Amino acid sequence: MRSSRAELFAPMKRPIIVIFMTIFIDMLGFGIIIPILPIFSKELGAENYQVGLIAMSFPIMNFLFAPFWGSLSDRYGRRPIILVSVLITGLAYLLFSQTVNLWLLLLSRLLSGIGSANLSVAQAYIADITPPQNRAKSMGLIGAAFGLGFIIGPTVGGYMKSMSAPGHVDLVGYLAAGFSLVNLVLAFYLLPESLKEKQKNVRFNFKVISGIVTELRKPTIRELLLINFIFITAFMIMQMSSSLFWKEKIGLNEIEMGNMFAFIGLATVIVQGGLVGRLVKKFGEIRLLNYGTYLFIVALVMLPWVTPSSFIPFELIAMALIALANGCLTPSITSLLSKTADPKDVGQVLGVNQSFGSVARAVGMGLSGFIYGIEFHLPFIMGAVLMLICIGLALALEKQFRKRDEPV
Repeated sequence: MRSSRAELFAPMKRPIIVIFMTIFIDMLGFGIIIPILPIFSKELGAENYQVGLIAMSFPIMNFLFAPFWGSLSDRYGRRPIILVSVLITGLAYLLFSQTVNLWLLLLSRLLSGIGSANLSVAQAYIADITPPQNRAKSMGLIGAAFGLGFIIGPTVGGYMKSMSAPGHVDLVGYLAAGFSLVNLVLAFYLLPESLKEKQKNVRFNFKVISGIVTELRKPTIRELLLINFIFITAFMIMQMSSSLFWKEKIGLNEIEMGNMFAFIGLATVIVQGGLVGRLVKKFGEIRLLNYGTYLFIVALVMLPWVTPSSFIPFELIAMALIALANGCLTPSITSLLSKTADPKDVGQVLGVNQSFGSVARAVGMGLSGFIYGIEFHLPFIMGAVLMLICIGLALALEKQFRKRDEPV
């Protein structure tokens, strides 16, 4: 028993904890903003289309800068890029605390998107220091950091906004900036460099579209990128439409909807923080990817058919299935990408994956409201249909690994 516990927590070394904190604070800052951004934008006089543009500025900057940070980390090392990106994130939240008009709000979100585009560097750091057999487990800790930030962020954001004067978010910004400062100090003193051999001939990748096209031409990487893109698109369609569905059809208030998102985050933490390593060891990453696809389809089909009387327990079951599906899909995709990519290009490939994911978030956000307006069942059905495509891609992926005689 003691040896199995030691094996389970083997990835939780000091650098992994710092990386965990980096991603957690990124997601915490994002989660803090989620419930207050539309309200605050309206307080500053924004029209509906301006609220959408401001919200989309964050994933757009993620899209543009993720490959750039990734390729920079391949050349100069992971540590300096993580430090710089965390500093930018902290400055973005300081600017957010002083926001009094829409231009400052937009600028703060642009800066925050640039700084928090460091996920690919964090993933590359973990790939550097983790043996291949433990990589999916370690990548699962990033998912746990996402979930934990999503549990705490919306609740803290709403509470701190209520303590601020109307038209101001100073307390929210100061709190998020304070978390970034703590993260910067931890990373500066506790995070050693992980990249053993820096690639001096790496070019700075600001050509995001060409970078995506280049990676999509590579077998295996292409299938993994497409699966991740479709999953994130379907997930964002589900997430945005669920809020409208819960409010308009089920009658949940803001506190109850916050509790639902907290439940999703808690389930994500449990799955990705505690179960992923065991599941990978038992089933393998390819099979786990398939299982996650099936679970997500089942959850999407369940979601829009509940009524106020059947909401508990069926909607909670669907949310738990979504968390389990996310725990199967996301770490497996990231781990397989890090193993498949050329070792000198791991940061760049994971950066392209993050950028591609940012495009998927923007697509999902844009589609959800439009489709929901046509018929409220439609977004969930569309998400399930999209995930059917992932089944075919996963089967093609499994054949490619079998041809190489690699374990699946």
